Amino acid sequence: MEETKQTTVEVVDIQFRAGQKIYFFDPNGLTCKAGDHVIIDTARGPEFGTCVGGNHKIPSRDVVSPLRPVLRIANAQDEATAAKNMEKEQKAYEVCLEKVAEYGLDMQLVSAECSFDGSKILFFFTADERVDFRELVKNLAGVFHTRIELRQIGVRDKAKMVGGLGICGRPFCCASFLDDFQPVSIKMAKTQNLSLNPVKISGTCGRLMCCLKYEQDAYEDLLRTAPKAESFVDTPEGRGTITEVDLLRQRVKVRLENEPETIVTCANSEIAVLRSGKAKKNDPPIPDDLAPISGNGKKNRRKEFVEPAFLTPVKFIESMEEMAAAQAAAPAEEEPQAEAEEKTKRSRRNRHRKPRSERKEQEPKPEEAKAEAPKTAPEGENRKNGNRRHHRNRHRKPKQAE
Repeated sequence: MEETKQTTVEVVDIQFRAGQKIYFFDPNGLTCKAGDHVIIDTARGPEFGTCVGGNHKIPSRDVVSPLRPVLRIANAQDEATAAKNMEKEQKAYEVCLEKVAEYGLDMQLVSAECSFDGSKILFFFTADERVDFRELVKNLAGVFHTRIELRQIGVRDKAKMVGGLGICGRPFCCASFLDDFQPVSIKMAKTQNLSLNPVKISGTCGRLMCCLKYEQDAYEDLLRTAPKAESFVDTPEGRGTITEVDLLRQRVKVRLENEPETIVTCANSEIAVLRSGKAKKNDPPIPDDLAPISGNGKKNRRKEFVEPAFLTPVKFIESMEEMAAAQAAAPAEEEPQAEAEEKTKRSRRNRHRKPRSERKEQEPKPEEAKAEAPKTAPEGENRKNGNRRHHRNRHRKPKQAE
C-alpha cells in the first residue's frame, strides 16, 4: 500500500480552450468533477480552465514536475470575468484584422486570446514569409492599453484552433482528441495502397491526413508475410505473375502464364512463391521442378526424404577373416588423410608469410644498400658536438693522480 502511494500521484485533467491540449494539475485538496470551471496557477499567472477529468491517480513518471495546483473552483465573479474576457477577445480580433489590412501585411489572423487578469492579449497568425509587425504592435498597444504579443503558428495548428469537418464527415481529429501531432509521410500512403493524389490524402490544412498514422502498424505487419507484387507464383489454376496484392483481405490477383488474358484471385495460403519480386534482366528462366519458396524468400523444406547420390551401400562384416583384412587395409587409406592434416598445419604456420618471390623483390640489392647507407655527419656538425662536450666538462675537476 505504501509502495502504491510512492509511485502514483493524484491529478485532475484541465483544458484551457476547447480542442486544445489537456494538462495535469494538482487538485490541491479540492474535489473536481468533469465540466467544472476552475482557476489554476500557471507560469503566466492565474488562468480560467475547464475540468475534463476528475480526481484520479496516475504513475508519477507520467507527470512533468513541478505540478501546478488548482487554486479554487470558479465562482460567479470568475465566471463574469471569463465572459468579459471573451467579449474583449472578439473586439481585439476585429480591431487587429482592420489594422492588418490597413498596414497591408501578408498575414492571416487566426484568433486572439486574453489572459484571465487582462494583463496581456495574444494574437495568433499564419504567414508564408517573415512579417515585420512592429508598427502593428505599437498601434494595438495604444488602442487596448495592455501588453500585446503576436505569435506565428503553422497550418496544422490553425486547423486545430479553428476546427471543422474533415472529408470523412467527422470533426477534425486534431480538434477533438489528438493532443500532439504525429509525423506522417507519403510512404504510409504507399504502404496502404492509397491513391497518391494529394487532394485525396490531404486534409483541410493542406498537409497529409493524420489518420494515415492510425493503421500503419497493422499494414506493416501484414506486409511482412504477404507476397510481393510482380512475384512469380504457383496457383491451383497454374503458374503466373502477381499483379495486385490486397493486404487486408490476404488475397492476390495473378495473371496466368499460359493464359495472359486471364486473371484469377487467390488467397495467400493457396499460392506458392517461385520467385519473390520482379524478375531481373539477367535472371535465368524458372525450371519446372523448382522448389517453391515462401513469401519472405526462404526455400520451403520438402517433407519427403531424398537419398543423396554420394552415399554408397554399407557392407556388413560377418567373419573374423574379413575384419582382419579390413584392419590391414585401413592404414593405407589413412595415409592421405594424415598428409592432408600435415599440409593444413604447415599452411596455418605460414599463412602470414609472404611468397618467396615477393620476399626477393623486397630484399635490397647490394648497390641499393650502399646507396641507402647513412651519411656521415658533416665536419662542422662533429665540431659542434665536440664543443658541447667540452662545454659540459669545463667545470669538472681533474682527477688527482694516485
